[in-house]
Amino acid sequence: MYALRGAISVESNSEEAISNATKKLMNKVMEENNIDKSDLVSIITSATDDLDKVYPGKAIREIGYNLTPILCLQEMKVENSSDKMIRLLLHVNGDRDKKNLNHQYLKKARKLRPDLIE
Repeated sequence: MYALRGAISVESNSEEAISNATKKLMNKVMEENNIDKSDLVSIITSATDDLDKVYPGKAIREIGYNLTPILCLQEMKVENSSDKMIRLLLHVNGDRDKKNLNHQYLKKARKLRPDLIE
């Protein structure tokens, strides 16, 4: 088993903006890592406390991840941290070298892990 990370900034605290950003991030992580839905073990999402109109998990379900357990959490509030941010942690069945994983940090989230951005 291995884990993949991703994050994306959201433009506004609306159901549409949160859902669209979550779907974009989830699709990008899956595509860039060539993962089949059946290989997912679980998905953990977090959102900053300024995003409260919808759970990111709802958007993930809407794009077909109905059999994968999803847990939605509120991101820890840290002084001077990024606002309007959604993060993903995917647990995947398989054996892949950590050097070959394509973690995805989109939009303003790129600043969260510049060491992983090419």
